[in-house]
Amino acid sequence: MITGGEGDLARALAECLRAAGWVVHAPGRQEMDVTNVEAVAGYMKALPALDLLVNNAGVVEDALLTGMTAESFNTVLEVNLTGAFRSARAAVKRMSRQRSGHIINVGSYAALAGTLGQANYAAAKAGLIGLTKSLAAEYGARNVRCNCVLPGFLETRMTRAVLEKRRETVLASHALGRLNTLEDAARFMLMLDSMEHVSGQVFQLDSRVGPWT
Repeated sequence: MITGGEGDLARALAECLRAAGWVVHAPGRQEMDVTNVEAVAGYMKALPALDLLVNNAGVVEDALLTGMTAESFNTVLEVNLTGAFRSARAAVKRMSRQRSGHIINVGSYAALAGTLGQANYAAAKAGLIGLTKSLAAEYGARNVRCNCVLPGFLETRMTRAVLEKRRETVLASHALGRLNTLEDAARFMLMLDSMEHVSGQVFQLDSRVGPWT
């Protein structure tokens, strides 16, 4: 199951998984709002099986900190971080019983670097890395894995406005001078799911080079 199923990355991943033989559920917000506890629990309970959860639902509400409202800060955390928590909590209950399962949290480079005008988004995505590691440690004994993928600066509807204004600057921040693609990010997540001995890890899928921490 892929949350935020109407997004460009979700659609690319769903296509990749279906081509590999998976039965994919990719609910959009109208089908399963990750900010609604009952909606998440109900949708998860109705699934006939659940082997992989991809927490992809996300929003941005960018502003410099002094111009950012508390409401905007909370909204971004509610969807990007707390929404992932709700979905993961429902999924883990089923995966623990069946003694198998994998959760992939879709993170962001913003969590590592901190991005201007995105204090809310960077905080949410940094929290997602912590959530990933805690879940991996807590449920590894039940053969439930959790990893975090930072797909890179992708060409999507969410990034279109930024790329129209700052494409050359964005490309210059990548050592290879080009962006990752939706198709490559999807293929990586499919491959990651097949790596049964990997859990609690964070994978950055572009060529932005940051400090070694």
